Amino acid sequence: MRLHHRDGTVVHLSYCTNVHAAEDLAGIVAQLDTYALPVRLRLGSAVLGLGLWLAAPVAAELAADPAARRWLRTALDERGLEVVTLNGFPYAAFQDPVVKYAVYRPDWTEPQRLRYTVNLATVLADLLPADAARGSISTLPLAWRQPWSPERSDACRRSLGMLARELAALESRTGRLIRIAVEPEPGCVVESTAQAVTELSDVDTRYIGVCLDLAHLACAWEEPAAALGRLRAAGLPVVKTQVSAALESTDPAGDLDALRGYVEPRFLHQTRGWDGLSTDDLPEALGEAARSPWRVHYHVPLHADPVPPLRATTGVLTEALEELVGGSVAGCDHLDVETYTWHVLPPGSRPETPAQLAAGIAAELAWARDRLTDLDLKELPS
Repeated sequence: MRLHHRDGTVVHLSYCTNVHAAEDLAGIVAQLDTYALPVRLRLGSAVLGLGLWLAAPVAAELAADPAARRWLRTALDERGLEVVTLNGFPYAAFQDPVVKYAVYRPDWTEPQRLRYTVNLATVLADLLPADAARGSISTLPLAWRQPWSPERSDACRRSLGMLARELAALESRTGRLIRIAVEPEPGCVVESTAQAVTELSDVDTRYIGVCLDLAHLACAWEEPAAALGRLRAAGLPVVKTQVSAALESTDPAGDLDALRGYVEPRFLHQTRGWDGLSTDDLPEALGEAARSPWRVHYHVPLHADPVPPLRATTGVLTEALEELVGGSVAGCDHLDVETYTWHVLPPGSRPETPAQLAAGIAAELAWARDRLTDLDLKELPS
């Protein structure tokens, strides 16, 4: 979906396809028919935006084959789908039975991460609609925090420098600007906007900026206005925003039964307490003394309440959207709803059929669209 900001900016709203497991070209197109097309029809939109996730093997295949890129672009066009942003954080196997720490490899100290990201940029340059101002690709926050050293930090800086040069060359060849968005996440080298300012102090900001995931922002207990002010002061652009909500407990000691319902084996659910509690996964937090509110890195559906008495951090989300696009100037134009946890939600909240998942995704997008129109953005006819 596209919306018009009062400053004339076209704001793109999409949903991220990393919730789907397909990792080959045929499977990706099949998931367009199973999920994306029904979502578009439910919303009554002529065109639906996708934040496409391409695993490393299919990204390499597409980058090497212009005909395959044209074929995928045609498949998208025929279904009324468009792509201005890719999710380049998970390298592969993101819906495997166990992901956990594996999602952070390869990191930006390893050449595979640079190669994967350049492949994605090559693909996106050909998928972008002709009238899109630019494309964006979100990526991991350099690396998991351990092990870390000055040498690894230098390796990341060199990789990001090479990336900027590759993107400049791509822009020269194609006329398309593709920007990379480093996504702060709990437990990583870049967990907060303050760490982003430190670690990305010398990047080429024409090509590299920040992906602000609003669930991660909430888990870091950051105030949206202060966080965005910090990025603006440092000259770091918000290239992309992931419209997501985390799980929150105001009384963890009293909410243990409900919290246990969100323990699952696939993803890490880093937990942060107002009092400084910090664990890499929810089960570890459940063994700690609960003295203050918790926020859990568990992306929950935007439009539906979690299992009571738990709640979602949608208050942080709406405050951040107001800061980003509620003023006289749009602070970000790529907004991607990223709820990848549908398949691991507690049984009563989990979709059981493809049609139920498509209905849930459509409801999330409608919820996000309504928050944006509340801020006086206007949905554009397609």
